Amino acid sequence: MAPNTKRVFYVNHVAAPIFLEMLGARPDIQLDKLMNDSPAAVAEPVLAQAHAYQIGSSRQELAMEYQGYAPLFARCPNLLMLSTNGAGFDTVNLADATAAGVAVVNQAGGNREGVAEHVMAMMLTLSKRIAASHNAMRSGQAYQRQDFMGDDLLGRTIGIVGIGHVGSRVAELCRGLFRMRVLAYDPYLSAEEVAARGAEKVATLDDMLRVADYVSINCPHDATTRGMIGAAQYAMMQPHAYFITTARGGIHDEAALHAALVAGKIAGAGLDVWEDEPPPTDHPLLHLPNVIVSPHTAGVTRQSRENIARIAAEQLLGMLDGQRPPRLLNPEVWPTYCERFQRILGVRPQA
Repeated sequence: MAPNTKRVFYVNHVAAPIFLEMLGARPDIQLDKLMNDSPAAVAEPVLAQAHAYQIGSSRQELAMEYQGYAPLFARCPNLLMLSTNGAGFDTVNLADATAAGVAVVNQAGGNREGVAEHVMAMMLTLSKRIAASHNAMRSGQAYQRQDFMGDDLLGRTIGIVGIGHVGSRVAELCRGLFRMRVLAYDPYLSAEEVAARGAEKVATLDDMLRVADYVSINCPHDATTRGMIGAAQYAMMQPHAYFITTARGGIHDEAALHAALVAGKIAGAGLDVWEDEPPPTDHPLLHLPNVIVSPHTAGVTRQSRENIARIAAEQLLGMLDGQRPPRLLNPEVWPTYCERFQRILGVRPQA
């Protein structure tokens, strides 16, 4: 191994081969692969020497012992940075990482097109009753065309919760394609910032829910958003409105959504994310005719995976070269991180 070698590892898989190619082109970097079931004799030496970890974002796919919590950081005394696959960071506890002096970054924006297009696909499928008519025609049972009367999107109102990378692209598509009125609830942005991203800022979530024909959830899953959409929120929505989420399970209450749909409080839902992934086959929401579902695949496109992998490689390489990353999720860690970086790698990162 060359002197001053920087050690990077991942578990199970990376987003796309370009990540391996870009890191493999650097002679000063050693890349190690572990699996969920790697024996301790294999895993512990890798963890003990690692400087960077490219971590998966699915809680269900990554063994708990490799998720970014205090027990893992205790096994990785030289770990400086943790990079998630995609925009989500469900497998990382930011407080634990900060306490350990580990900088956490994501690949926000890498899958914005894939996810935004998925939102539009769900809006159109629900509004045009495509899934319902498809299933009826294939069932062999008698049906009437008027049973599948739908709605146009033109000129209607969408409410977006979280107008970041994905939300702003959804706003752009809705305005450009269907001349929709776009409302956004995002407490972290001013009215001017929301307007620059193509939407009208609403003061409260309730204000948006009462007038939107479509509600799209595009915010992160954290302590402030967990359970933010429940029975009270569904009750505020219009009976012809549709609820769509491509964000993360846990932001919306699944049992309350099922009750609202059965009671006709809202017209239907498009669900790409779940509290447990994949959801059990007997999950009540899987068996309602006015719900369309996908298994957290909104961002699973060839182009999105390539973008995520490239951004991840570029950002990790930049950090290992002493640069401050553009997608730092715990900026308060920076002073401690810089001190640890200098002690472990011998140079101080750029301010």
